[in-house]
Amino acid sequence: MARKHSKQAASYEYPGTGEEAPAEPVICWLCGRPTGKTIIWHHPVPKSRGGRDTVPMHAICQQTLTVNFTNSELERYAMDVDGLLTNPAVRKFVDWVAKKDPDFTATIAKKQR
Repeated sequence: MARKHSKQAASYEYPGTGEEAPAEPVICWLCGRPTGKTIIWHHPVPKSRGGRDTVPMHAICQQTLTVNFTNSELERYAMDVDGLLTNPAVRKFVDWVAKKDPDFTATIAKKQR
């Protein structure tokens, strides 16, 4: 299956100037920080539950969602970020990651079910 979005950002030039256009920062859907080099296009409503929309996220933010919520729970929250942030584990993560570099990655511990 072909990728919907390229992993590499295209560089554009202003016509006639030979300078690169300033890149618009892409904001993470969950934490609100600018994304770094790697952007994950996440389905807030899982594809298995009929989700079609995608949102940009950091890889670490997506891992946090998949560890803390089942597909059924994500389907109920849909596009409601505020609802997801009411979960204490997610709120604690977002507060912690707010001070990190946009390209920061770490291993996320799996939730004990």
